[in-house]
Amino acid sequence: MPALRGVQHSGADCTWALDNILRIIAGTFRSRRLASLKGDEIRPTSDRLRETLFNVLTPGNPSALKGSVWLDLFAGTGAVGIEALSRGAAMVYFVDSAKDAVELIRSNLQPLGVSGSFQIFQQKSERAILTLDRQQIRPDFIFLDPPYALGEAYQKTLEALGDSAIAEKALVIAEHERKNDLAEEYGPLRRTRKLEQGDAALSFYRRSGSKPAANRE
Repeated sequence: MPALRGVQHSGADCTWALDNILRIIAGTFRSRRLASLKGDEIRPTSDRLRETLFNVLTPGNPSALKGSVWLDLFAGTGAVGIEALSRGAAMVYFVDSAKDAVELIRSNLQPLGVSGSFQIFQQKSERAILTLDRQQIRPDFIFLDPPYALGEAYQKTLEALGDSAIAEKALVIAEHERKNDLAEEYGPLRRTRKLEQGDAALSFYRRSGSKPAANRE
């Protein structure tokens, strides 16, 4: 993700120039607000689309995500990973290459008191995938939301996930523009479902032959 503009901060104490306010939809931190940034270089997943995503993952079972492990790539505000923590995820790995985004994620997490339940990596997604693979991290869910204009980022990231053991048991979810569809396959990753909402879409992938964890999508 490119450098973000519209941020005012000084040292460790960041004063964010807020553009819009996001909210946590459900769970422990329900209705808590999350900061975003001014400008159009960060595009957080909307409340509505996030709600749709988590409704799919927890159909009639609010505790379905309890104890799950997440990887939030191109994390931006951290909204998706924080929503997962609110709903019972045990661990979330946030990844973004932009320093300002990493600082924003930390700022959004700090008041929630979840210091043992996340790690933040300021790296490009392909490098973070290699790092986490070496650490033998095996998430249950991997979410990626590159800037819509960076079509190459989708291909590189999904191919990297397909080549890595990190996705061997994961449900991989990519948010993208509805008009710019993704491929049905990226190596061993196969698309199993696609949801469209407004101008956005969510594509769901699994590695061929992998079995989902019990009680999870």
